[in-house]
Amino acid sequence: LIAGAVAQPALADASVQSTFHTGAAPVVPPSTSARPRIAVSRSRPPAFVEALAEELGAELVPMGSAGVKMMSVVRDISDAYVHAGGQYEWDSAAPVAVAAAAGLFTSRIDGSPLRYNQDDVYLPDVIVCRPELSEQILSFIKRHGV
Repeated sequence: LIAGAVAQPALADASVQSTFHTGAAPVVPPSTSARPRIAVSRSRPPAFVEALAEELGAELVPMGSAGVKMMSVVRDISDAYVHAGGQYEWDSAAPVAVAAAAGLFTSRIDGSPLRYNQDDVYLPDVIVCRPELSEQILSFIKRHGV
C-alpha cells in the first residue's frame, strides 16, 4: 500500500481531525490508558479475543467498522485491533495504509505481511496495534493456535 485516506465525518468539528491520510500521516499520541484497550466488533468479535484481553489485562472496546476500529488506534481510543473474522481488501486497505504511515504495527494474525491487490480479495485476518503490543499479541496467537 502506498496511499490511503479514511474519513470519519461524525468527528467533524473544529477540535477533532476527521480525515486521516498518508499524505500527512497522523502522529499517534502516547497512550492515555493505564491498561491496553482492544477495539472489537460489536456484532462479531473473534472467539479468542476475550482470552487475549484477559492475558494482556486489556479492556474490550466495542465499536463500528474496520476503518473506525483501526483509526481508534491512531487516535488513542484503543491500542489494538485484532480481527480474525475475515473481510475484503477494500475494508482494510486504506485504514491499514494510514495506520502503517502513522508508525503502527500492521500484519496478519500470524505475523506475516498484509498483502493487497491479490487475485483473491478476501483477507482472513488483520492486526493493527501500537508497536509495543505486537509481540505480546503475536505470542498469544501462536501459543493458542488461533
